[in-house]
Amino acid sequence: MKEVRLPTIPEIVIILGAFLALVFSFTLFLDLPIQLALFISWFFVIILGVRLGHSYQDLQKSIMDGITNGLEAVLILVSVGALIGTWIAGGVVPTLIYYGLEFIHPSIFLLATLIICSIMSIATGTSWGTVGTAGIAMIAIGEGLGMPLPLVAGAVLSGAYFGDKLSPLSDSTVLASSLSKVDILRHVRAMMVLSIPAFVITAILFTLTGFVYGGRNIDTEKVEFFKTSLQQYFDIGILMLIPAVIVVVLLALKKPSMPVIVIGALLGAIWASVFQGIDFADAINIAYKGFAIDTGVAFMDGILNRGGIVGMLDTLVVIIFGLGFGGLLEKLGVLKVIIATFEKKLTSAGNVTLSTLIVAFLGNVLGCAMYVSLILTPKIMEDSYDRLRLDRRILSRNTEVGGTLTSGMVPWSDNGIYMAGILGISTFSYLPFMWLSFVALGLALIYGYTGKFIWYVDENSPSDETEYKGEKVANDY
Repeated sequence: MKEVRLPTIPEIVIILGAFLALVFSFTLFLDLPIQLALFISWFFVIILGVRLGHSYQDLQKSIMDGITNGLEAVLILVSVGALIGTWIAGGVVPTLIYYGLEFIHPSIFLLATLIICSIMSIATGTSWGTVGTAGIAMIAIGEGLGMPLPLVAGAVLSGAYFGDKLSPLSDSTVLASSLSKVDILRHVRAMMVLSIPAFVITAILFTLTGFVYGGRNIDTEKVEFFKTSLQQYFDIGILMLIPAVIVVVLLALKKPSMPVIVIGALLGAIWASVFQGIDFADAINIAYKGFAIDTGVAFMDGILNRGGIVGMLDTLVVIIFGLGFGGLLEKLGVLKVIIATFEKKLTSAGNVTLSTLIVAFLGNVLGCAMYVSLILTPKIMEDSYDRLRLDRRILSRNTEVGGTLTSGMVPWSDNGIYMAGILGISTFSYLPFMWLSFVALGLALIYGYTGKFIWYVDENSPSDETEYKGEKVANDY
């Protein structure tokens, strides 16, 4: 039997260079689906794996294991797709758009977008669901108010990711904390000391920007036309928001995310039948195929014609292929070899923080899925934290900042594809306005290099793993 070895740095550079060349050529030059590039990339890594001594059967198993680890994301995304379709058909999203155009002043619109999406995301624990419902509404309102749409998208994503990171209901928050062996509430508290200052700074930036743009390009006739069109095609009223209230309350009561989202989708279908005059069988079908309408207004059709399980299939394939690719990278030890090369420099909290952020970001770039980043980063970096006696809360916090908050920045990642597709704005267009993510990354580095909010485990204190199992907590606050 051939002896298994780790890849060398030149081998890693070649394989990852081939991967990036394939991705960029497919997306930028050949106009081919990114999913196909990811699938082909599997075989590049498999060839390297066989060269390193792994059997094909073991490599295939690593693909299956990687996919299995992230199947929860697939289930939630399917549910969110059904929810988006029926909430549009049931008048939930159109009512949000109408009331937004009616009551939100242009000068505070960006701040309102940030706050609304934050509250929605904290209550529901899903950035995907928030962007697919409140986010769509804010984009439509921003168009009516004459706001630059990439800027609006930045406010939507800043709010969605902020709330997601502070919600114990979030699947990514649960994953980052559990793999770092940190109790989820301790993880959330550790995130708060970074996320809340980042939110305040981001809110100030969007407020100032809102005063610059607010009302400058507003077309009152266009706003009235939008409102009239919505009233023409939908029954608008407070009652339309009941499905959203029910879903938020159930999730706030810590009920399981996927069944609650499915209940929300069912309520949307019932509302579409009762209030919007859609046949109930057709309303149920919208949960699968998505909502479709021809209002004669191109932008409005673009906003409303979306959702459904079918509409999520492209992103689902990216997640599956990305998770499989991540499983292969973990099997070969690619990121571990990269970290081991710089291990001698990982002698301070600042350097370890910087390395964690880089590894987490590379998880999104190379694994093409947020789950890949959140799964691999704690496994790769935990020894460096333990060697420096750094509290595992720092590991889980840095994993979240580097993995979750950068996931929407990568055009070929699951979040990048989903966010761009739902909002109708390209990743590179909204990326400069993801201000909360940039501020949080900066604060994480400042904390690391200054020692602010960096906690250590005493030699005689219980280990992080022991603390995670529920015994006495050391260095808590």
